[in-house]
Amino acid sequence: MAERPGRKPRRVHSARVVRTERLTPHMQRVVLGGEGLAAFDAGSCTDHYVKLLFPADGVTYPEPFDMERVREEFPREQWPVTRTYTVRAWDPEHRELTLDFVIHGDEGLAGPWATRVRPGESVRFMGPGGAYAPDPDADWHLLAGDESALPAIAAALEALPDGAVVHAFIEVAGPEEEQKIDSDVDVVWLHRGERPIGEKLVEAVRALDFPDGRVHAFVHGEAACVKELRRLLRVDLGIPREDLSISGYWRLGHNEDGWQASKREWNARVEAEQEGTPAA
Repeated sequence: MAERPGRKPRRVHSARVVRTERLTPHMQRVVLGGEGLAAFDAGSCTDHYVKLLFPADGVTYPEPFDMERVREEFPREQWPVTRTYTVRAWDPEHRELTLDFVIHGDEGLAGPWATRVRPGESVRFMGPGGAYAPDPDADWHLLAGDESALPAIAAALEALPDGAVVHAFIEVAGPEEEQKIDSDVDVVWLHRGERPIGEKLVEAVRALDFPDGRVHAFVHGEAACVKELRRLLRVDLGIPREDLSISGYWRLGHNEDGWQASKREWNARVEAEQEGTPAA
């Protein structure tokens, strides 16, 4: 989701924090609202995301805020830092936007912000983007991911009709990280414990007795784990690309800036390695 040359400028929205809630020991919810969301709208995608803008330390930007003007007039080190988060829910009636943040203590930028921000404080963001929603014509659905994908998986589960055939796997640190999801699907919660991130998720999906019929799959999370699952789904099982939403939301050992800068090249290498296509 790195910026591309020639891309149409994304609208910047200004919002205020309405309320916050600690959902689990490592998941914090922040609900945004206010008049600044008058022009915001989210469609039918269940993986909608926004890019939060965090101002550089000690830098004041001209008002009204214009991201293109900032990029033209300020040195790069003074540009706002962006962090990408999935929309957990959008309430158009009350114009409230819900975002869930994975918390790792004081590590990172957005997580610590989410734990300390208070109602009334303001935040700017761009978006939404997004491309996936469960296909109602699919025979069944596969949803798999770690904590970073939990908001999108939960949104997808809540968008599916009762009785839909779904296999959902979510890997979290332990039982204390499980969440209530408004769905009749029996989610398989995988407790990582001391095992490497993604290992239990890969094992669980590999062990699944895949039902007959066309599957529509959403698989996101740590990049190395997603790479293994992509090989299973795309190469071993031959599931068509158009029936897969599969990508690394993050990569172990990389912050978002580093991962987003290298993500396109990483994906091209993975595709070339797994399918024998030339890398871009």
